[in-house]
Amino acid sequence: MILTLFFVPYAYATTAQDYLQDGNDAYRRGQYDHAIYAYTKALDIDPNLDKAYDNRGAAYAQEGSLPRAIDDFTMAIAANPKDEQAYSNRGHAYDQKGDLLQAVADYSRVIAIDPLDVRGYKARGFIYYELKQYDKAWDDVFKVEGLGGHVDGDFYRKLKLASDQGK
Repeated sequence: MILTLFFVPYAYATTAQDYLQDGNDAYRRGQYDHAIYAYTKALDIDPNLDKAYDNRGAAYAQEGSLPRAIDDFTMAIAANPKDEQAYSNRGHAYDQKGDLLQAVADYSRVIAIDPLDVRGYKARGFIYYELKQYDKAWDDVFKVEGLGGHVDGDFYRKLKLASDQGK
């Protein structure tokens, strides 16, 4: 006799938080469709749940659907204007999409919310490098180092060569 186990998804989920947790679990397993479904169910129950928008946006980004990801990150920001993770995620999506000026704006917002956020300076510094705004990239590199962070050696060398500065 063969015993078959059936998984009944969402059987326990009854609240927005339950669906949010289910989506987070699915995301960690790399089951992005499942995660998107669970986050959508959470938002059906609580349309102001900023983390569900942010996390669903991350799942969409993993699937390569950048416009949907950006829309969800924007909704997360509307629900919680101080959600630095949503700004960071949206900045990354804009970078992937090639909209570097929007990426800089979002990373700058991350830094405005938390001036000690090393990741925000790193990401913005890299975008400045891509924009060939080397002085601004150097400013962010020095800020990262001043905050005790580490800048990737390869990036540092590329910036040094591109900017022709031996700082």
